[in-house]
Amino acid sequence: MTNVTRRLLLGAALAAPGIARAEDFPTRSLRLVVPFPPGGAADITARLVAERMTPLLRGQPVVIDNRPGAGGNIAGEVVARSTPDGYTLFLGGATILCANKYLYRNGMPFDGLTDFAHISRVSVGTTLMVARADKPWRNFQDFVADAKRRPGQITAGSSGLGTISHLSLSKLMRSADIDITHVPYRGLSPSLNDLLGGQVDILFDGIPALIPHVREGRLRALAVGSQQRVTYVPGLEQTPGMAELLPGSGMDMEFWYCISGAAGTPAPVMLALHRATVGAVRRPDYREKLMPLGFTPVWDESPDTLAAFIRSQAPVWRDLVALSGARLD
Repeated sequence: MTNVTRRLLLGAALAAPGIARAEDFPTRSLRLVVPFPPGGAADITARLVAERMTPLLRGQPVVIDNRPGAGGNIAGEVVARSTPDGYTLFLGGATILCANKYLYRNGMPFDGLTDFAHISRVSVGTTLMVARADKPWRNFQDFVADAKRRPGQITAGSSGLGTISHLSLSKLMRSADIDITHVPYRGLSPSLNDLLGGQVDILFDGIPALIPHVREGRLRALAVGSQQRVTYVPGLEQTPGMAELLPGSGMDMEFWYCISGAAGTPAPVMLALHRATVGAVRRPDYREKLMPLGFTPVWDESPDTLAAFIRSQAPVWRDLVALSGARLD
């Protein structure tokens, strides 16, 4: 028996038990790495999904690990470089997996498609445009008319360069043919605080952090970033979408979150993870808790379906980044 043959036989002997055990996956707790701090939309989504995945994964808990920073790249690298055994998962999304490679052109630590084994999307949401309630704009049309009269004099905060907040604002300016002064912040909280304090005039960001202030009368909702209204969110039933406000502009600022593992995760493990993820997302109580936050459940029929979707999304986010002019390296 040659040395090559021995190595092949040894490799097969070592691999076979792993394949057999994968059918019983998991045998211990899993970790879901979230690229944002606790309390935000991504964190809430992750916890809702994780809680409902646990009974579908032989009762093994899915533990949340918050790793914010670098636009999600820190968390993404943790998972992309992890052992591909299905025990370390990533809550990725549109900006991290599709936009970041155009933002961090010289500093990406992973490839959003090839370095992950993508499992399924879990939610889709949009952005909300708000102004302080004491501003004179009663609706979106009033705002646009004022912006055209006073180019560059209206200020808009954002969560930072290249964020969904910034990209929404850039697309709005191009679509409505207006000029607004962009004021980037280091996160949503400081930009929201300055909006409430009157230091900036408007904010275009995710719904969960903004909607409580709309319901309490401190902020006025002028538009949602998606094509259609989000009538399922209490307080936004009458807020128009971009199909009504800017028809033909193509503005549609929907964004999504998905669950992924490291590239090379065995097929039987991927099957178990996909079954648990989709099973969690399809539960009625997941929908009931998610929708008031401005998100709706979504899932993919197979990992290959999600991979193809992410591939198709890359040019969409490339164009949004180019429009914004943002670069982070």
